[in-house]
Amino acid sequence: MKALSIDIETFSSVDLAKAGVYKYAESPDFEILLFGYSVDGGDVRVVDLTAGEIIPADVLDALTDDSVIKTAHNSNFERVCLSRYLSDLGVSLDPFHDAHPLSTECARFLNPAGWHCTMVWAAYMGLPLSLADTGAVLGLRSR
Repeated sequence: MKALSIDIETFSSVDLAKAGVYKYAESPDFEILLFGYSVDGGDVRVVDLTAGEIIPADVLDALTDDSVIKTAHNSNFERVCLSRYLSDLGVSLDPFHDAHPLSTECARFLNPAGWHCTMVWAAYMGLPLSLADTGAVLGLRSR
């Protein structure tokens, strides 16, 4: 796996617009409802976590693998929310934690180095920041 495209749907009682993504994801009732993804440009798959489905192990591994490029619209949101999700599963987010003798605590968030943000690319090209508006300007149809 070289690339992973991601879109998640979440819930939190914290108002995202007022508090920001970090407080939103720290809420005790925060949860990821749906995890949509595509591996290496392949078919889109959706995991319904509310129905007890689980994200495949190879996809979970890719989330912590800096050599796999993760792409999302507003990728910081996905990165922070998935950091919370993985931490709740007990997954180490720090690639050096188990291998470095000076490491005393785990990283709290996934490394941003492996993430690409289509919202930033849209802004760079003078397109609207919302995914729906960017798609409309580009003449893309939603599914």
